[in-house]
Formats: sequence, structure tokens, C-alpha cells
Amino acid sequence: MAEAVAISALIPVHAGVAVEHWEAALDSLIAQSMPADEVVVVEDGPVSRAHRVALDVRADRLPLVRIALPVNRGAGVANQAGLLAASGTWVAKVDSDDVSLPHRFEQQVRALESTGSDVCGTAMLEFVDDPHHPIALRPAPLSHAQIARRMRVNNPINHPSSIFRREDALAAGGYPDLRYMQDYDLFARMLRRGARMMNLAEPLVLFRAGAAMRGRRSASDFTRLEWDLQHRLRDYGIIGTPRMVANLCLRLAFRRLPEPVMREAYARLLSKPVRSGNHRGDMT
Repeated sequence: MAEAVAISALIPVHAGVAVEHWEAALDSLIAQSMPADEVVVVEDGPVSRAHRVALDVRADRLPLVRIALPVNRGAGVANQAGLLAASGTWVAKVDSDDVSLPHRFEQQVRALESTGSDVCGTAMLEFVDDPHHPIALRPAPLSHAQIARRMRVNNPINHPSSIFRREDALAAGGYPDLRYMQDYDLFARMLRRGARMMNLAEPLVLFRAGAAMRGRRSASDFTRLEWDLQHRLRDYGIIGTPRMVANLCLRLAFRRLPEPVMREAYARLLSKPVRSGNHRGDMT
């Protein structure tokens, strides 16, 4: 038999994550049909005793690698710390308040192996309170060519659903210290270096969405962050100056929409409503 593929699940957590959401994310890793060989947990700043207990009581069912950052540094720094500590061939990104469906790792690794790809994401089902009742489907472009085209406009890989080759991510420089957009920047650099990318049409992650998530993404410092990101994309050769200017105008205008309008635009642009029963988000 072929040797098992080594998977490192990478899951940063911070004090602001509700403990019950954190527990659901961890339990979804325990339930994987192809379990991770290691689960790299990065505490991004001090977390509560309840967060630590949630790990302790699952320590015999999860092959934990635990890293504690003394202060909260943001997702870029936390993910990079976990990436450097990981040892698997594949890094499976997991958000601390999302749920991975039981066959997620197995289906993605099989797809990566069979196609020779280096990055694989999936569609996601968005939910607010109950993961059994998703409200929207967030699709993704499927082929490498479609992904490369989408990279010029926005991130074509749903980061919480991604599994990627660790050595390729490290060769590209890993995660930058760039809040909110660290994944887009990483995937753009991996694409530039020749990484082959794909997405699966089936949603394999249940993504916790809602007004709070969108509020975080409309912070006042986004003007500087967008400016930085678009200049990086130009420097990488992903876009030219005209596209950079167009992206900046569109994205900054979007950030300035009133919250209800932005919420509606966000839903229309990035996701599709889900009718009851019209999805494949079965957690059993």
C-alpha cells in the first residue's frame, strides 16, 4: 500500500472566538474520514482557560502541536507561525469557528494527488447560527485557468477551505504580516511561482458568516490595506497598473457603502442563496 499522505491541519485561535464555536471546529477535525497527522494550534495571544480546556479534553483524539504567541498579532503572523511549525506534505487550513465536513480532507487530498495540483480549495456553505441550516453557497472557480483569471480581481481560493503543498507555500515566502488579506497575497505569490491550483465544486466547509464578519471587513484601515495589496499584486506581475487602479476604485467604493447596502452587495457578488434541502452540507 502507498504511504499515507501527511496532513498538517493549521488552526489559529484567539480570545474573541466563542468557545462553543471553537469546540465545533475541533470536533469536525476529529470526525475526518482521513484524519490529519498533526493539528497545529496557534494561540494568537492569550486565550481563556475554557479555550485551553477544550484542547486538553481532546488531546487524546487530536495529534496536537501547540504554539502560544504572547500577544495577538493577527492572522498573518499566526498562520505563518503554524506554517513554519507544520511538518506535513499538505497544510489544511481550518478557521477556529468553522466546521469541516467529515470527508473534506479525504476528497481534497485525493483530488490533489490525482491531478498533480499544489493548491485545492472548495466551495463553502455559509451559516449564521446553525451549521445544519446554511443560508448561502459561496462557489469558487474550478480550473487553474479560471483561478488565474480571477486572481486579478479577488481571491479565487476560499482560504478556510484550502489545502496546499507546504513546501510551495514556504518557497513563496509564506504568510505575510498583512491583516485580512494575507491569504490572497500568499496565493498570488504561489501562482506567480507556478503552483497549480484547483477548486472543488462541492462545499466541504461550513463557514460562519453574518454581520459581525462583514463588520470586521469594513474597518477604516482598509484603504491602506487595499492600497498595499493592489501594489503587491502589480509587483508580482498578476496585474498591471490599469487593473490596479480599477481594482482600487471599485474595492474602496464598495467599502464606503452603507452597511445594509454593502451586506446585500456582498451576498450577491460572492454567494448564492441556499434553499432548504438544496445543498450537500450533511454533517453526518
